Amino acid sequence: MPDNLSAPRGTADIYPPESARWNELETRIRALAERYGYGEIRTPLFEATELFVRGVGEQTDIVTKEMYTFTDRGGRSMTLRPEWTAPVVRAALEHHLFASGPLRLYYIGPIFRYERPQKGRYRQSHQFGVECFGFAGPEADVEVISLAWDLVRSYGIADASLNLNSLGDAVCRPRYRQALLDHFQPHLEAMSAESRARAQRNPLRLLDSKDPDDAPYIASAPVPESFLCAPCREHLDAVVQYLELAKIPFFVNPRIVRGLDYYERTVFEITSSVLGAQSSVCGGGRYDGLVASLGGPAVPAVGFALGLERFLMILQARDAQRETPRSGVQVVALGAQARTILVPIVAELRRRLREPTFVDYGDRKLLAHLKLADRNRARYALIAGSEELARGELVLRDLQERRDRAMPLGEPRVVAERLEAEL
Repeated sequence: MPDNLSAPRGTADIYPPESARWNELETRIRALAERYGYGEIRTPLFEATELFVRGVGEQTDIVTKEMYTFTDRGGRSMTLRPEWTAPVVRAALEHHLFASGPLRLYYIGPIFRYERPQKGRYRQSHQFGVECFGFAGPEADVEVISLAWDLVRSYGIADASLNLNSLGDAVCRPRYRQALLDHFQPHLEAMSAESRARAQRNPLRLLDSKDPDDAPYIASAPVPESFLCAPCREHLDAVVQYLELAKIPFFVNPRIVRGLDYYERTVFEITSSVLGAQSSVCGGGRYDGLVASLGGPAVPAVGFALGLERFLMILQARDAQRETPRSGVQVVALGAQARTILVPIVAELRRRLREPTFVDYGDRKLLAHLKLADRNRARYALIAGSEELARGELVLRDLQERRDRAMPLGEPRVVAERLEAEL
């Protein structure tokens, strides 16, 4: 295929059977978020560029290097959504959602960042996240962490680990920022080029470097706990206490930071070693000043985002040795007469069964139909050929147990009822 007809670099098509895995994950996400009392929000794929410059931070990597920005026909600068939180805040302000009190929202959808594509990281990727507005106390931090933890643990990711830290606030973080600059400044020439650039924009991001040249200097860097003011220290201690009461295991990790300027106080990540070095499953934290920075009232907030591609890769790696469970029925019509009989039965099955009903209308031999059933991971095959029809019966084959049994042929409704009872 010519290159200009291929999917753009850093994007991916999602089609069966992979799309079924996406649907299952999104269904579980929606059920969990709604059980926690969160409602879904959907925002446009593009926004005014100024929203991200003000909300995400003018000196962040996202704004300086990664945004897809264009000028529309009206001369306005627009940007494809590189993250969700700023658009969610913009929507809440525009529609006066904060006027009715605390607000719990979740989202599922694409983001766009121009970066070097790599395993689990795309130029168009997809995120699930939640935003909890209106609660300044540590209880909201733990609620959000618990929601993320419940999702990860519901998939049985046994080595999942919750890492917790506090970045302080506008009172105490400047002192920590200066301490980091004082620590790293003498060593910057020996550190990576990316870290030298980060030192000018956001010294906290130096702690996030994965470059081996930076590791010795990061290991000896000061920790934020030593610089927390009393309110920030009390907030962190309360989060720790609530997590212990909720029996959620965690580690206080002083090297956990976030890449966006709006985070303060609590930050966290859930990690897994299933994918090796790319260990982050999701991350989030508190951003009490963001709503006000975008022209709104002082509304405290906390949230997280989880990359769906990365999460599905973790599940796929974990399940590499597991077979996909069989489900549903493959209806096999051997010849035109059988198709005439089975088409109304297929329609009745699809009205009645929760499991899928597969059918192929081509003239194939039985073995070819059964290969299709295996590809579809069907549990049963309902087979009709000239011999079966002459006997007035159908054959129901259990594709897992490899056993056949005869079923009387009758009205489509009666056949469907009998098969529904079998399933």
